[in-house]
Amino acid sequence: MSMWSIWLLVAAVFMIIEVLTQMVWTICLALGALVALVALLLGCPLEWQIVSMAVSALVAFVVLVPSVKKWHQKMARREGKAARTGMAALLGRRAIVTHQIEPGGVGRARIDGDSWQVVAPGEPFGIEPGVEVIVTGYDSIILKVELPHL
Repeated sequence: MSMWSIWLLVAAVFMIIEVLTQMVWTICLALGALVALVALLLGCPLEWQIVSMAVSALVAFVVLVPSVKKWHQKMARREGKAARTGMAALLGRRAIVTHQIEPGGVGRARIDGDSWQVVAPGEPFGIEPGVEVIVTGYDSIILKVELPHL
């Protein structure tokens, strides 16, 4: 296998990882591998190719990470909400009850195909399966829900 195809393969592998994981550092490594490929095509020895990959990946990381963060914040502002991740991203979402929520007890609800344990602290009569609820909070991995206000 020739060296140029190795650099191209390394760049492709990092791009595939980027697509699957959406981590900024993997695209930086892919760009570094492409710069190393250019260094090879310019006739640089292997040591300089490796150095050019490392330096260009570092520069790409320093440039891309703040840019991606700004873009993400801009998109969140455009949608009128702060960027939320993890459990906080579920707040305000609608869910469908799949297992009855007994008064003071735990039931289950589905959001985007995921089943969550839920409680409805403000509902004195419980909630039947098939009813739509809104996530208002969470305690560990148990979501707090309530009926939507009409």
